[in-house]
Amino acid sequence: MKVLLFILSLILASSSIAQEQLTRILFILDASNSMNEKWSVGETRIEAAKDLLSKSIDSLKGTPNLEVALRVYGHQSPITADYQDCNDTKLEVPFASDNYGEIQTRIKSITAKGTTPIARSLEAAASDFPDTNSRNIIILITDGLEACDNDPCVIAKKLKDKGVKVKPFVIGLGMDLSYLEKFNCIGNYSDAENRNALQSVLSNVLSKIVYNTTVQINLNDINKKPNETNVTMFLYESGTSNLKYTFVHTINKFGNPDTLIIDPKIKYDLVVNTIPKLEKKDIVIYKNVHNTIILDAPQGFLKLKYSNATKTYPLMCRVMQNGSCETINAQQVNQTDKYIVGKYDVELLTLPRKTITVDITQSTNTTIDVLAPGNLSFSTKGDVVAQLFLTDSENKEEWVCNLDTSNKSGMLQLQPGKYKVVYRYLNKLDSKETAVNEFTISSNKTTTIYF
Repeated sequence: MKVLLFILSLILASSSIAQEQLTRILFILDASNSMNEKWSVGETRIEAAKDLLSKSIDSLKGTPNLEVALRVYGHQSPITADYQDCNDTKLEVPFASDNYGEIQTRIKSITAKGTTPIARSLEAAASDFPDTNSRNIIILITDGLEACDNDPCVIAKKLKDKGVKVKPFVIGLGMDLSYLEKFNCIGNYSDAENRNALQSVLSNVLSKIVYNTTVQINLNDINKKPNETNVTMFLYESGTSNLKYTFVHTINKFGNPDTLIIDPKIKYDLVVNTIPKLEKKDIVIYKNVHNTIILDAPQGFLKLKYSNATKTYPLMCRVMQNGSCETINAQQVNQTDKYIVGKYDVELLTLPRKTITVDITQSTNTTIDVLAPGNLSFSTKGDVVAQLFLTDSENKEEWVCNLDTSNKSGMLQLQPGKYKVVYRYLNKLDSKETAVNEFTISSNKTTTIYF
């Protein structure tokens, strides 16, 4: 068995949360016999749990609108080969406004000896709170599963049936997920691999409970499901360029958008760096509740690739929203980028230029196949003015570029097709001296012309 940390937030379903509402935290410590086993060098599980709990209690001293209490189980009756006391659970220090020292003193005197009645402790804990007008939190530190005849899942359902929501958060130290999944019935879970990780996570959880608010940002797909992720998000102080938070959006191991801690004192403008970017302004974060910010961000994929290339050719494309001339991305060949669902104009920066309109759909790969280019090698016998044209499928001439003949030779990379160079030597001052050189460019080949 490994050490676990349960955080169960008991909130009356019909209660409202005021800005300065009282918070009550009940710590439940497992003092069963298995906690006497070694956890790290020179330290047992119970020693580590007691030390971390005492330090956590100390960190809460002076916190306004906070009361704490301590319940312990497994510390009164020794477990034997033929007996375990499943009623061995006791509220050692009740709620009070300044009882931190009393709890720390009591923690020091605890010895581990009994069994693990998790369900009965949770059931009894519901009565430890004076009322349901406060934010009632239970933090349970244990190293094992239920050892008695009651089922924590049944207790959770009973509490819910009584009008109390149970919102657990589970942290398991060094435990495999198959074991942790046994706690699915009473809530979410996470894992920490060592004592330092547990201390860090516990500190973070207390910070969420006591000082800050929680937020998740749902990036919805086309079906209004929060499945889009892996994109950078900026949170600015509303109406300013004052950047307050930077996050890469994450879907956690439970398939939910990750929980964030954000100061609720100000409003925010959210920028989600999709292509194109999304914005949501004047966001209000409500204190002491879990906030959900929702944006529709359905995305699909666009890839640019050569269909018949025998070697690597560099190529960029310019992506614009359909009907707009503003460039929203420059994408390379063989690169895949995500775009918000919709129509886009993709300008291939080939010679000649080519623009294709594509429709990006949810989670679908849209591929633009480009014919591999060929090379044009040209040389001139003298100073000329020359322009290059593509002869299209309707035998119309499309201007491609002006040839740079300053060095009397050059190389161009062109898309396959029929071309012509129209030129005149500069020493020929008669338009009738205009000449035309026609040729064909094929993929992966070099065509050489002289004029």
